[in-house]
Amino acid sequence: MARLTFLDWPVLRQLRGADPTGRGTAVTSSRTRGIAPRTAEADGMAESVCPYCAVGCSQRIFHKDGRVIQIEGNPHSPVSRGRLCPKGAASEQLVNSSLRQTTVRYRRPYGTEWEDLDLDTAMDMIADRFLQARRDHWEDEDEHGHPLRRTMGIASLGGATIDNEENYLIKKFFTAAGAIQMENQARI
Repeated sequence: MARLTFLDWPVLRQLRGADPTGRGTAVTSSRTRGIAPRTAEADGMAESVCPYCAVGCSQRIFHKDGRVIQIEGNPHSPVSRGRLCPKGAASEQLVNSSLRQTTVRYRRPYGTEWEDLDLDTAMDMIADRFLQARRDHWEDEDEHGHPLRRTMGIASLGGATIDNEENYLIKKFFTAAGAIQMENQARI
């Protein structure tokens, strides 16, 4: 690295050059001028929505060689106008973390170890348990003969990352299944 002279001092560059306010080239080092943004080498960019809450902040996801290299706010979004909260700004770590689980993990009752299951097996287990709980706890009528047609063995607890459309479908599904206990973490 070249040794700086007195004339390279930022204040003198500011006063001598075309940047008297000191907000541009006068205060930019040669090292800073030589670097490029991470997104310049990206193969492409996709738009998505932040996965953390129901606000729906738009994200720009830059990728290279099939891997996410940068996630930033979308300046064209009327919701967030290019801004992300700290969790949304850290979405890249969620995607690329070496600790991220990418398989279905299951621990049998009274078991001490986790095991991997394929997705079809896990979905079948969930469906079987859902139907069995509905069957075991079905109430067709109360003690006075009034129709109930409900189950007390199934409940739904939604999260804030679920959007309105998904909440609508979940409500319809659980109502059709006879469940009456439906909550969302936003109300709790």
